Amino acid sequence: MAGKAWFTRRAGGAAVALAAVLLVASCGDAAPGRTLATPTAPAAQTGSAGHAGHAGHAAAQPPPAAPLRAGERFMTLTVPQPYRPSAPSGGTDEYRCFLVDPGLTGPAFLTGSQFLPQNRDIVHHAIIFRVGPKEAEAARRTDAATPGEGWTCFGDAGIENGAWVGSWAPGSDETLLRQKVGYPLPAGSQMVLQIHYNLLGGASGTDRSGIRLRLADGASGLAPLATGLIAGPIELPCTAEESGPLCEREAAVDDVAHRFGEQARHMVDGLTRMCGRGEPPRPGPTQHCDMPVRKDATLYAVAGHMHLLGRSIRVDLNPGKPGARTLLDIPAYNFDDQAIRPLARPLEIKAGDTLRVTCTHDAGLRAMLPALHGSPPRYVVWGEGTSDEMCLGLLVWSPQA
Repeated sequence: MAGKAWFTRRAGGAAVALAAVLLVASCGDAAPGRTLATPTAPAAQTGSAGHAGHAGHAAAQPPPAAPLRAGERFMTLTVPQPYRPSAPSGGTDEYRCFLVDPGLTGPAFLTGSQFLPQNRDIVHHAIIFRVGPKEAEAARRTDAATPGEGWTCFGDAGIENGAWVGSWAPGSDETLLRQKVGYPLPAGSQMVLQIHYNLLGGASGTDRSGIRLRLADGASGLAPLATGLIAGPIELPCTAEESGPLCEREAAVDDVAHRFGEQARHMVDGLTRMCGRGEPPRPGPTQHCDMPVRKDATLYAVAGHMHLLGRSIRVDLNPGKPGARTLLDIPAYNFDDQAIRPLARPLEIKAGDTLRVTCTHDAGLRAMLPALHGSPPRYVVWGEGTSDEMCLGLLVWSPQA
């Protein structure tokens, strides 16, 4: 899922830009993308297997929704008009935000969500943000001032106080938790649907995607869900067989900032400082980051996200300490299988605990993947494009009162 702009973009530098991702706290509401039991692990891969990047999914239709449970109802929202993406700044990626209105006259809970990609050839991932009436007015002004449907939104929704309430990436679907939990939607809430369009290889066309919401009444007494996001740095050099100007780290960081804005440079620099504890970046395929838990919570599900060069990802609780646990272990990462994985049983985590995300990337895949054919060799850092990379752990949890 590759938020890719899955961090908060705000003026004021890296410390603010990283706060929502790196400090596991009340990072906003989030809906996982359907699973009533822990899914099986993806099959081991060799070479470029598992890294087709949309292969086999372009023509697929989303599976039928699971039946409604007691007290639930469906609502489907669609992008108002078809949109034809166009990547800015010479890149191959656009993040576009669309305002859609569920018409909530009273409070509700979001108990599940199913993104409905209309043009899978160009849709890389999607995030759904909830905004209140005041923020929705700001979104309408932004929309009106931007040519075409919606507005460009690298980083986040581009609107203050947007809360993440849903997401989709290849291989994910609606996740239904057994517990009585949901994502609060106050009366008057509207949704900003952020879609990452990937135009690698000359892909084009229009898109009019949508989202199916599973809603319960706000008086149903569900425990409120939120999400914690932990990010790790990417410091992946070119292979020994590659060369070019972007194989220099400084040039690669400049290129990311040119394509996505200066907040992209802040993200790279902030990850270096916070995860490296002030040490210079250490190039290599495997990187990790340790982050403190800021409040007690009950953890229900976990997921991992990388891009096409990802090989493996894991999330650990209190690594190296008594009682350490592995929450997620995907030794053979498959870009087209990014399902959120519910825990077999909810887990209590405490303030002061440590969470670690560890990712391994492989620059050699660049020469093997059709989706990256013709892309220049580069020193890969954290970036929002499909040819860039991410290392992200997502935790679905309920803060304790």
